[in-house]
Amino acid sequence: MNPLSQLSDKKRAFLTGTLLLTGTGFACRVLGFFYRIFLSRTIGAEGLGLYNMIHPVFGICFALCASSIQTALSQYIASHMEKGRAVFRTGLGISLSLSFALAFLICRHAEFLAAQVLMEPRCASYLPIMGISVPFAALHACINGYYYGVQKAKVPAFSQVAEQVVRMSLVFLIASLWLSRGGVITVHLAVIGHLIGEMASAAFTLLCLWICPPQRYREPGLQIDGGLKIAGHTLSSGHPAASARTLPSGHPAASTAGPLMALALPLMGNRLVLNLLASAEAIWIPSRLQLSGLSGSDAFAIYGVLTGMALPFILFPSAITNSMAVLLLPSVAQAQAEGHKRRITASISMSLRYSLYMGILCVGIFTLFGSSLGTSVFHDSDAGHFIRILAWLCPFLYLATTMGSILNGLGRTRTTFLQNTTALLLRILFVLIGIPRFGIMAYLWGMLTSELLLALMHLWSLKKLVPFTWNAWEMIVKPAGILLISIGIFHFTGGVLPKILPLPLSAALPLPEHLPLFLTTTAQILLLSCCYGGLLLVFHFGRRR
Repeated sequence: MNPLSQLSDKKRAFLTGTLLLTGTGFACRVLGFFYRIFLSRTIGAEGLGLYNMIHPVFGICFALCASSIQTALSQYIASHMEKGRAVFRTGLGISLSLSFALAFLICRHAEFLAAQVLMEPRCASYLPIMGISVPFAALHACINGYYYGVQKAKVPAFSQVAEQVVRMSLVFLIASLWLSRGGVITVHLAVIGHLIGEMASAAFTLLCLWICPPQRYREPGLQIDGGLKIAGHTLSSGHPAASARTLPSGHPAASTAGPLMALALPLMGNRLVLNLLASAEAIWIPSRLQLSGLSGSDAFAIYGVLTGMALPFILFPSAITNSMAVLLLPSVAQAQAEGHKRRITASISMSLRYSLYMGILCVGIFTLFGSSLGTSVFHDSDAGHFIRILAWLCPFLYLATTMGSILNGLGRTRTTFLQNTTALLLRILFVLIGIPRFGIMAYLWGMLTSELLLALMHLWSLKKLVPFTWNAWEMIVKPAGILLISIGIFHFTGGVLPKILPLPLSAALPLPEHLPLFLTTTAQILLLSCCYGGLLLVFHFGRRR
């Protein structure tokens, strides 16, 4: 095959997968917002805080038995297409074994974990339900890793939608039945919803694997003389990871377990440490808030507003960068295995440019409309205040996500681990020292500082590995200038048009109190986004001419 046409096919597959994951990601986030609004109205901000307190336990378990193996599967299968099914079975067996052991430990020691680890005894009744969801999450993650490895993103993409739809439908049904009988909705409903979602996504992906498994094929480009690069080292034909490529398909699973776990174990250790640090951060925030003068109830309420209301808005646009990151890792790993350095360079430049374009737009959107979004969606002014401050997080957050995935794809897992650890430790320092003196604002400052540091460290590491184009004028100054022009156009036209749009609806229908404000804000955001995107296209095509 002509290398140019092959590169075109790779690019087309990558863009198609990114668009698919982005579309379903946005759909899931829209559905998730409705779900979070429902939870905020039923269990309240303090309930959201308690619900988010138990997630560190799930996160640690997921890091041990699922996420690291999923990443290893996608990376290994991308470079060993002919061994995909055997590697998947091995990874699935290891992942499920670990997940059942962890689920048992959580259920057996729920009271100890709640009182001694989470430092909140009220979480004890929620942990067993969360523990049961771990094996389902592991099954879902491994199947997704298989499909990502062969660069077939449809099943993982639509599994997200299935998870949200089934979770919301059943939770709303359970809530309506419970309320009709005079019951009171508590945090238990949110935890049951989490379990339902994991069961739904696992069932969907398992059904897809049975009906339409990934095609088994061999790509000539994967046969490389002199060995294969994994985790930054060239493997000779005598290395177990390299020899696995030449073994017959019926060879025992032991032949694939070694090279797969050689990739998974460093990731597992890295993510375990990172999740432990993130869990410590989540556990310490409410206790440090109490040292700043807040009551226990107020501390959990502030924590719930931040993590359950404000941060989801900031993370909403990251559906695009997360989709890019998921597909970049196997794509870059395959490009490295095939020796296509120019394709890696192109991936870095493209990801860098579009992450900054989107991050700069989000700064404008959330600083201008953060207060309106917090008030209209969650009926909470604190949420709007947090959104406006965290808006400046967007460019660095999106950059760190995509650049970190490329580093992992190049085998630099140790580098990403050390840099993520440094950023987390800096944030924890703000939690321990800053929150007792300055309250929750110290944590917001810590988030901004740590994400800026992390993005810069990732870029510096990539620049040393692969030469790529970095044009500050094109990637920062130009989009920032276009944003300012777009804001000027918005203030010229947006003061009239968006305010008129909801009026006919308000006059004709008995709308809820905050819905007109939400409709107005949505129209204004769309207008600003269209101006920004349109001007970017004009400048882009004008420069090409």
